[in-house]
Amino acid sequence: MTPETIQKPQRRALVTGGSGDLGGAICLALGAAGFHVIVHANIALPRAQSVVDGIVQAGGRAEAVAFDVADADASASAMASLLEAGPIQVVVNNAGIHDDAPMAGMTAQQWHRVIDVSLHGFFNVTQPLLLPMARTRWGRVVCVSSVAAVTGNRGQTNYAAAKSALHGATKSLAREMASRGITANVVAPGVIESAMVGEQFPPEVLKQIVPAARAGKPDEVAALVAFLCSDAAGYINGQVIGINGGMG
Repeated sequence: MTPETIQKPQRRALVTGGSGDLGGAICLALGAAGFHVIVHANIALPRAQSVVDGIVQAGGRAEAVAFDVADADASASAMASLLEAGPIQVVVNNAGIHDDAPMAGMTAQQWHRVIDVSLHGFFNVTQPLLLPMARTRWGRVVCVSSVAAVTGNRGQTNYAAAKSALHGATKSLAREMASRGITANVVAPGVIESAMVGEQFPPEVLKQIVPAARAGKPDEVAALVAFLCSDAAGYINGQVIGINGGMG
């Protein structure tokens, strides 16, 4: 048997919020890239399972899990269970929620819940995976942010605060883990096609706010995430990469 015939273990990738439109596209792209994909949902396990089915039908491998990333104990239990099968070398922190309101009228609950999911969820999921990942001397951490974290947006002080905090955390993590072959980057999408976006941003509004005069496609964001998770992107580290049609 020659070294070329020895197959490496399949790398495992966890995508939080993988049951949504953007998360599902990221999962499918990672499945096509050869990863065993762990599709996470909060409570929508059937939707996560449908993403799994799509990956499997395309010839890939995947599984679905459900837990609340904002719940530290539930996240710790889920990570421990997943790590029993071996290290997870890719984590895409895509889970996030909106609860928009002008700050003058925002409740404490609105503020804390949005930050709990995006920021504390990032810590709860990623931190337990880092040492097992480091032992393999290869890993990828990608955080999905938003153009709102770069430019600000009315009614989204909570969301912008949570996502922009991820920028600093990810840049710091990149410095901590780079010598172990681990990269950490942020992808900051602008207006991306979804059922909600169609209602909020009619074509005439998109032409005013997006230089490209259209919404982005989930597959376009997923392609960027998949590239950042590849071997070819090993020297891209600690970056915030906008994918927003020129918004900023």
